[in-house]
Amino acid sequence: MEYEEIFRQTQQASRSLGMLKPDQVNTILREVAAAALAQTDFILAENQKDLARMSPDDPKYDRLELTPARLQDIAKDLENVASLHSPLGEVLLQKELPNGLKMSKVRVPLGVVGVIYEARPNVTFDVFALCFKTGNACLLKGGSDAEFSNQSIISVIHQVLDKHGLDPSIATLLPPGRDATKALLEAIGYVEVLIPRGSQALIDYVRQNAKVPVIETGAGIVHTYFDASGDLEKSRSIIHNAKTRRVSVCNALDCLLVHQGRLADLALLVSPLASEKVMIYADELAFAALKQEYPTELLQLAEEEHFGMEFLSLKLAVKTVPDLSEALEHIARYSSKHSEAILAEDPKTIDTFLTTVDAAAVYANTSTAFTDGAQFGLGAEIGISTQKLHARGPMGLEELTSYKWIIKGEGQVRR
Repeated sequence: MEYEEIFRQTQQASRSLGMLKPDQVNTILREVAAAALAQTDFILAENQKDLARMSPDDPKYDRLELTPARLQDIAKDLENVASLHSPLGEVLLQKELPNGLKMSKVRVPLGVVGVIYEARPNVTFDVFALCFKTGNACLLKGGSDAEFSNQSIISVIHQVLDKHGLDPSIATLLPPGRDATKALLEAIGYVEVLIPRGSQALIDYVRQNAKVPVIETGAGIVHTYFDASGDLEKSRSIIHNAKTRRVSVCNALDCLLVHQGRLADLALLVSPLASEKVMIYADELAFAALKQEYPTELLQLAEEEHFGMEFLSLKLAVKTVPDLSEALEHIARYSSKHSEAILAEDPKTIDTFLTTVDAAAVYANTSTAFTDGAQFGLGAEIGISTQKLHARGPMGLEELTSYKWIIKGEGQVRR
């Protein structure tokens, strides 16, 4: 079947979603969650086929891997989406004009949402759930690294849709080859928005070649600034969590900025990282402060390339700054505008940081690991937008809607 016909079928399926009642949508989502758990062995066996083709040392391995615990979390996310209030039909604005026309601004589905993603099979579940809840059909283009995993997941979803007599084209998984990517990038008239999830190289490629609208869910080059007023014990725990909780995700810490007045505390600040074998690339001042305190085999002098790098592994850059202003300047230069944090106790310093830093999520005295749709109470996420048009930060249900104007009259004509 040619791609245009596939796209046409998905578009037609999207129109049928408007006939479903909220209770039907929620029932189907809960059944998909139950089916995912019931077919854990099947999904994990297919996932193992993908894992067998990838080195465990590859930063994408952790993203690719599914486990019973991760499938349980996925099922919980599906349940959470089912329990959330649907934004569809919400009246954003209502007014009556002097001529008697009654106007309403109402939330509606986007239509067909395309998502291109790499070795992250959980995205298949997330995108389906959020799109289905908001009345959107989805075109899914996973990477070849997760081919077997994605096929197993979409088969589980289709089994539930088929049980309810729904068109499986509501959720279409495209082949993993590059020809499918090219077709999706050029699906004018069929795809309302295209969302890339993956490496900066993938995002750049989609942005540069797409002929349909794109929302960038950017790479996370994440900073945390330890201020002169920072609490040492609190900050040790936060830095450890932000860096090591899960290194392959976009909200993981990449660069620690340290006020030069606190260099004497730097060794204690990062000491928990040594047990996780985190490699530190430190500037000269930070290197001197750590030389006798941090394991020699895990400490190197930083090169310029280490700043502005998304490591996606157990690596961390450390930069010394003389003051808040220099920290803000460094972040402005290297940030991907994903997630940034400050560790400080001085209220004025915190307020300045939160107000000044340009990022989708800005934190004070907590871990950047919280940049996540489920953690934000959105049920799940279709991606974390680093741009400002239409959506920013974790994209949940509301971000998958647009609006239309409904105007009711009683015979008025414009003069």
